[in-house]
Amino acid sequence: MTRIVLAALALACAFSSHAIAAEVVAAVPTAPAVILPYGDWIVAAGQTLTAILMPVLVALAGKAIYQVAPWASMFLTQARLEQMTKAVTDYALNATEGVVKGQALTIAVGSSVIAKAVQRAVDAAPKAVVSAAGGPNGVAELVFRTLHLEDGATAANTLAPAQAAIVAK
Repeated sequence: MTRIVLAALALACAFSSHAIAAEVVAAVPTAPAVILPYGDWIVAAGQTLTAILMPVLVALAGKAIYQVAPWASMFLTQARLEQMTKAVTDYALNATEGVVKGQALTIAVGSSVIAKAVQRAVDAAPKAVVSAAGGPNGVAELVFRTLHLEDGATAANTLAPAQAAIVAK
């Protein structure tokens, strides 16, 4: 009989444990909930970091632009010089007598082409571009490098007479 009583008691405990646990939980007073406003803290920290880092980033961007600007202007100036040299050389080749397209220029015709190209650059190109090229003599050297001259042509016998003609004008 004791076994039956013990089994009945075990069954009663098993079925009633949920009810007893619910009564125990209900009997314990609940503490007020503590709410931490961490979202507000994150927003405040982000605003502070933005206020500190924005001037630093602007200063770094300004320094980068300051360091890159001379290289960019040099690249743009070099491109402009090449454009001017091609334009004045093409003009001089078309404006000079004795030039045969596709053939090498003689020394005398080469000097004449250089002189006409330099005069065209001085007359038509912006002064800043001519100055960046090194003045009229610099333009003459640029044009001399682009011309297709005969084998005996050198700077002494082709470029020098053209530069002397430029100075004389």
